[in-house]
Amino acid sequence: MSEFFERNVDVIQRRWPMLSARLLVENTSLLQAELVEGLGSTLSIDGIQLTSRHDRTREARLQADSLPIDSPVVHVYGAGLGDLQMELLARAGLEHLYVHILNGAVFALVLQLLDQQQWLSDPRVELMYAGDLAEIQLPFFALPSELVLADDFNAKIRDRLISETHLMFNNSEFDPQAPDIVERLQASLSLVQADDDVARLFGTRPGQEVFVIATGPSLELHFDRLRAIREQAVRPLFICVDTAYRPLLDHGIRPDIVVSIDQRISTRHLPPEGTTDIALAYMPMVDPQVLKAWQGVRYVGYSASPIYQHMRQQLPRGELYVGGSVIHPAVDLAVKMGAVQITLFGADFAFPNDKTHACWDDGDLGPQLGAAKHWVLDGLGQRIKTQLNFRSYLCELERYIAAHPHVAFYNSSRAGAMIAGTTFHPEFSQ
Repeated sequence: MSEFFERNVDVIQRRWPMLSARLLVENTSLLQAELVEGLGSTLSIDGIQLTSRHDRTREARLQADSLPIDSPVVHVYGAGLGDLQMELLARAGLEHLYVHILNGAVFALVLQLLDQQQWLSDPRVELMYAGDLAEIQLPFFALPSELVLADDFNAKIRDRLISETHLMFNNSEFDPQAPDIVERLQASLSLVQADDDVARLFGTRPGQEVFVIATGPSLELHFDRLRAIREQAVRPLFICVDTAYRPLLDHGIRPDIVVSIDQRISTRHLPPEGTTDIALAYMPMVDPQVLKAWQGVRYVGYSASPIYQHMRQQLPRGELYVGGSVIHPAVDLAVKMGAVQITLFGADFAFPNDKTHACWDDGDLGPQLGAAKHWVLDGLGQRIKTQLNFRSYLCELERYIAAHPHVAFYNSSRAGAMIAGTTFHPEFSQ
């Protein structure tokens, strides 16, 4: 052990003995580390610079300035080289600084190479692994380099941090004054007036078991079993998302309810033929031509999005939760109908077996496999390809599940992303 490491760990051992034990077994030998020099210098890990190589102090000051100056509590994700911690601890009004480790091996390596005693010894500092908490804490600053380097244990928190950071940008697509949104809602107005309120479905299936069916590749593993269950006299309720409708039909499976919220959905995804006995739960951004062609009962509702604010005041309707994906309102509808057990099919949030969706070609539904530059952990604890928006959708579903502890959530497959709060279904998961 280096002299720096011994002194740094002495402080950690004294203040956080259990964390110290974890750090001592971190394997730093797998890291490709090198000194990178510019006007100053920094440490590069696997090609990622932990900080600026020109002026670490100025960079830390800019990072600190993004946080509220008067906040008595601040959270920093990623320890970096200690620069941001020192900048924040210079604030007289700071009472607590929580430092959340995003990569244990990277932090252990920094402890070997640099003196970190000053900020580690400050009584206002609390040190922990980010993954020890289930949710992110506010206000926070997440070091960009360590979001890239986050290890498997801390990956769930990394995903929440990135999702939170992108939230404002993602929501900018849904401007209530945008001409295309105004035009679509105006075109849907007469349908919203005429169709049933989705709230009429709420509470109609108390104690029901529900299958919520999405379009992830793992859905293909279950067509035969779903078809057999669908033919039983007593069975779960089948609720599917719009893009899963055609794959189900093609395999002889008719859902009870289809949920659709996206303006890009067409009759290619929701062919109207033979839909007399299938209900459609939708939001007013769905193409009016798709809605008019649907032969079954239509139920309309809103999300909390500001694009529906004016229409909601004119025509009050039930609300379904949306966290970026159609799977959220499908699950919320099941819960509000009274479900006590929900099994998720095709809820992969990733690209298992190098496929993007069940029964659709690469790129048919938007994302292409070649664009997948990110990862999540699958049900076996292995890294699997995904994209950023899928990780965000996963985060929001996990938050929803955590907020509904009275419902038992099951995942039907280990091939897709691990979904916190679910149990692998003993009959369906492999």
